[in-house]
Amino acid sequence: MILWPMVIVQFFMSAALTIMAPFLPLYLIQIGVHPMSQVDMWSGVLSSVNFLMAALLSPIWGSLADRSGRKAMVLRSSIAICVFTALMGFSHNVWELLVLRLLMGMFSGFSASAIALVATQMDEDRLGFALGWLSTGQLVGGLVGPLMGGLMADLVGDYRFVFFWTSGISLLAVVITLFIVKERKAVSRSDQRKKQPIWKQLMTLRDIEGLFPMFLVLLLAQFATRSLQPVVTVYVKDLAGNVPYLATLAGFAFSVTGMGDLIASPFLGKRSDRIGYKRVLLISLLADAIFTIPQAFTRSVWVFIALRFCMGMFMGGILPTANALVGRLTTPDNRGKVYGLTSSATFLGSFAGPMVGGMVSAAFSIPIMFYVTAALLLVNWIWIAKVVHDPSSKESTS
Repeated sequence: MILWPMVIVQFFMSAALTIMAPFLPLYLIQIGVHPMSQVDMWSGVLSSVNFLMAALLSPIWGSLADRSGRKAMVLRSSIAICVFTALMGFSHNVWELLVLRLLMGMFSGFSASAIALVATQMDEDRLGFALGWLSTGQLVGGLVGPLMGGLMADLVGDYRFVFFWTSGISLLAVVITLFIVKERKAVSRSDQRKKQPIWKQLMTLRDIEGLFPMFLVLLLAQFATRSLQPVVTVYVKDLAGNVPYLATLAGFAFSVTGMGDLIASPFLGKRSDRIGYKRVLLISLLADAIFTIPQAFTRSVWVFIALRFCMGMFMGGILPTANALVGRLTTPDNRGKVYGLTSSATFLGSFAGPMVGGMVSAAFSIPIMFYVTAALLLVNWIWIAKVVHDPSSKESTS
């Protein structure tokens, strides 16, 4: 079965992509970046530039997946991450690091390839369940990665070694994909279309009813999810004061959202297969907005953390369910390019969310950003309710 090996691969790759987060500023200092204002600036640039490049190139990689196979694209992106991560360990200045991050973004697109591979191999009535578990693998990797990176950097005391060790994790994912993951070749009904140039293939996506509304859904959802990340630590400090365990408390406030997502994502994915993807999306977005608003005016750090946990539980019903709905809108032989296109939306959200969140919080205040995020979630809710069509719902098939 393809699902469980791919969940493991997703875990390894997600961990590899997030391991450097805790020590990246320290690595910049080590290679000569100063003063601290420059370290902060370059940390932000290096953290987001790969998302921008991935957003621009994901549709192209998605189209190639439909031609050459989704497993081949998973291998391509995994190998690229493995190679460029190792090369980062040899960087001697920030410009070399920037070029390698740009190249990693250009050649990555792992998530889109993994989603397309699983979505084309699973039964149609189990898409939500499968993508929910794939999202869980990604989430657990994203939680474990920073913890491993920080711990390894402190234990070894050599940041370059962590890059090489991370490259080894990526190599393990390559081996699992190569020898364990099996791709069942589907009979394609679009052989003639695959002979067309990639740009012409992408233009045919205009004919898929309901696809471009989902592009906006995914962009807004990822933007809202990422927009609060830059301010969580500062907000925890405002609520808790200068307690000696501030870093641990802030880390817990980050991870508790992922814990809630981890618990709920497989359940909500399975429920979406039964009651409809659109319904689960609407429930999840509304609940997220409801749990985001009180975070703006709570004065207890523990109430804040509890609200973050509740918000995380319903986040587990947004991206996997939206991706399952995207899969239902098109045929399996088109899903590579379709998921490449929609992955551009999530990458753009990942790129713009933290940037805008930090700017709004700095210009106005952190509580204002919570209200803005809740408003975006509600706008997304209205858009889905009015515009998005769910081919799996009873009303669509009646």
